[in-house]
Amino acid sequence: MAVIRLPSGKSGLLPYELGAARKLPQRASGPFNRVALAAAHVVADPLADGDPWLDTRLDWDATLAYRRHLWGLGLGVAEAMDTAQRGMGLDWPTSLELIRRSVEAGRDIPGAVIFSGAGTDQLAPGAHSLDAVAAAYEEQAASIEGAGGRLILMASRALAAAARGPEDYARVYGRNGVKVSLLDKDREIALRRLLPPGVRMYTGDDFDYAELIAGDARGHSDALLGIFDAIAPAAAAALGALARGGDDEFHAILAPTLPLSRHIFKPPTRFYKTGIVFMAYLNGHQRHFTMVGGQQSARSLPHLAELFRLADAAGLLADPDLAASRMPVRSPLTLPSLRDGSLPLPHCGRGSTAQRSG
Repeated sequence: MAVIRLPSGKSGLLPYELGAARKLPQRASGPFNRVALAAAHVVADPLADGDPWLDTRLDWDATLAYRRHLWGLGLGVAEAMDTAQRGMGLDWPTSLELIRRSVEAGRDIPGAVIFSGAGTDQLAPGAHSLDAVAAAYEEQAASIEGAGGRLILMASRALAAAARGPEDYARVYGRNGVKVSLLDKDREIALRRLLPPGVRMYTGDDFDYAELIAGDARGHSDALLGIFDAIAPAAAAALGALARGGDDEFHAILAPTLPLSRHIFKPPTRFYKTGIVFMAYLNGHQRHFTMVGGQQSARSLPHLAELFRLADAAGLLADPDLAASRMPVRSPLTLPSLRDGSLPLPHCGRGSTAQRSG
């Protein structure tokens, strides 16, 4: 097994021996009995000319390839959502182009499911009327439907700034509907039990998803989860087991993923996208760790090192040798390379920051 050195608190760099990857499917093994949407990340183009904090430049081929990977595992795609750095590097024009391209890509894949986020992020910062907020929602909804897409209504920062009380939220959301993220297991279960027959609850709880998806005698949640991007093969295997009646197998597969997910989504939670993209990089789905908006710098090297350990412990590093080669820590002199996002194209030559250490 590969041995690399990782930061370990005040002890500095200590040897770490990787375990073996779990044998997880890379294709769908059968239909699920839950609707499962993975909020998908985007892949930046690290060679594009522009200002990374201001300009959105995507690697379209790699971005769409990852969606095909999710569809191939039987997962649906929640497009242009928070995980795609919506509002944190991904602007509305690029979001709409992403939705158009993803909808078109899904046409070639039997059974591909895609829903796309509609919000109000085309509004300039500042004060807006409630009618303007509602109109912005309707504009995005019409654009997505015009591209052949289906909708997920996202929360609105503009509405949060404009609303003066609950009645203002009811006025706007009463015309459109809205996605609600409770992020509290007990509240989700309580709300789920109040829903009329035929209305689904999609959990967005990246801390307790296994319990909520499994459900109980009174119902269950379906899933719309950012963590499914990072643990897609395990999620697909678990959902397949659940559909076959293997409740114990479902929990056994997902249990090791929970510590990883709770680490990726730890506060400040908005920076979880960095961990999602880092997982895709470690697993060979993209050739670099450069993110839209320079967000590769949003988490510390110790945070990413712990992510690496937890992913390895969960058996989620598909190729441990490849992952080790992409965790470029050999001496304190190499540490800034990971923090500043200069991890780059593989096969960089001996002595580069992307070379595996022993």
